[in-house]
Amino acid sequence: MSDRGAPPAIDASQLAAAQEIQNRFISDNLRRVFLLIYRIVRNVDDAQDLTQEAFIKALQRQDQLKELDKAAHWLSRIASNTAIDFLRRNGKVNFCEIDSLVEPLSEPSPSPEQAVLRSEHRAYLEEGLTVLTERERTALLLRDVEGLPAEVVAEQMCCSKATVRSHIANARIKMKRYMERSRRATQRKPS
Repeated sequence: MSDRGAPPAIDASQLAAAQEIQNRFISDNLRRVFLLIYRIVRNVDDAQDLTQEAFIKALQRQDQLKELDKAAHWLSRIASNTAIDFLRRNGKVNFCEIDSLVEPLSEPSPSPEQAVLRSEHRAYLEEGLTVLTERERTALLLRDVEGLPAEVVAEQMCCSKATVRSHIANARIKMKRYMERSRRATQRKPS
């Protein structure tokens, strides 16, 4: 009897190695992908669902996980496309607080002072992002936070490179004005 039509046998060590790569890939990228998606959709429940969806899409393509550094960039594209597609399907979403819902990093705990400063900076950034339109926020996050080239951002947002540059320029101007207003308000407060 011939085994020509049967798939090749995978030994247990190969299966275990593949599972370990998947687990490491997920643990190394979970927080970053969740935060990217959250900053685009602005809703924790949707971001959690979309993060899971992004990882499912990524893990269906095992061949992409051979080089984990490249795979992380590829995963960012999947995550941002998943979030953008969600926004296109559903329109605006509700805002909610993220700080209490995000799992802590597995890095050493920061000092209390560092934790307060990090929390203030995060809140400051999140509040600043609310002054932007959805498209400005998405373009700014993909270009400045994720470091994607303008061509890739334009492709993901289904618009021209010039439009992306316009969204980013407008977003930067609005963020700068927001920061100036916040700085002036902080300076006026009595100690």
